[in-house]
Amino acid sequence: MSPLISVLMPIRNAAATLPTALESLRRQTLQDFELIAVDHGSDDESRALLEGARGAFRDLRIVSVPRDLPFAEALNEGLRQARGEWIARMDADDESTPERLETQWRVAWSDPSLDVVACRVRFGGDRANRAGYARYVDWINTLLTHEEMARARFRESPLAHPSVLIRRGAFERFGAYRAGAFPEDYELWLRWFEAGARFAKCPETLLTWNDPPRRLSRTDPRYSFEAFYRVKAGYLARWLAANNPHHPDVLVIGAGRVTRRRVEFFMEAGIRVAAWSDLDPRKVGRRYHGAPVIHHEEIPPPGECFIVTCVSAIGAPESIRSMLLSRGYMPGRDFIEAA
Repeated sequence: MSPLISVLMPIRNAAATLPTALESLRRQTLQDFELIAVDHGSDDESRALLEGARGAFRDLRIVSVPRDLPFAEALNEGLRQARGEWIARMDADDESTPERLETQWRVAWSDPSLDVVACRVRFGGDRANRAGYARYVDWINTLLTHEEMARARFRESPLAHPSVLIRRGAFERFGAYRAGAFPEDYELWLRWFEAGARFAKCPETLLTWNDPPRRLSRTDPRYSFEAFYRVKAGYLARWLAANNPHHPDVLVIGAGRVTRRRVEFFMEAGIRVAAWSDLDPRKVGRRYHGAPVIHHEEIPPPGECFIVTCVSAIGAPESIRSMLLSRGYMPGRDFIEAA
């Protein structure tokens, strides 16, 4: 008999954290699950720890894949082995609360339209030394509804990959992970949102998302600044083509060097900058890529342009959003955040 849930856990040299992750799964209040442990070329004690844990689980299967196999393909190999109706992701350095699987499954069961059910996560790192990542976790924890996550997806990934419970059929309808020069989880969410997948997020905090120094997002070039903006550019361009009445023209808020570098990726995808807007008087009046820089006070009223906000300095996205809302601009209708 097939299990209700398949927990997909990729592992590479995780001996230091794997026992805690496994124990958090062993304590789940919902026990109708199998654990698919994908050993991605470990050369430490991870394999031995997995073998030793077999007796603690109703069904633990170890899938060995070579180290040089792309991470996305390692995940896909685990998917091919999974038998559950739902796929729960978890990493070997994270920790689930005992009620995680049951809480997410109950939300999924209550709404047949849902394809992905995530949850709030606790930042498991040093907030002083990893302040940027901690702020990101705080931000994604504010995004609970499908609409909030959909609108926020061009700013950053709106949910934590190891926190999700995914309907197995969604992979068949929208496609599995893709390997490439981009973060495989972010590309998956962008593609699925575009294809019409439905997302939800539990308000409960059900996973500790740890932030070790060697995590892939810190060491792999697929998670670089360039990789994120290149992959989001094409999806943003298609979204704008369908939702921007002035397409391909946009007004970009932000005209600094970093913002202009971000926007260059968008321009390569066919987005055209009609104007830039900035508060810095040294930039106002200049032209970048042939478009003038105007002051925020000169931004046309709603309906006369479509705005893409591209400033990410601490507090800036919230300040800009507040300013636009106060002037009658509506998110998704008149502007979209993309940084």
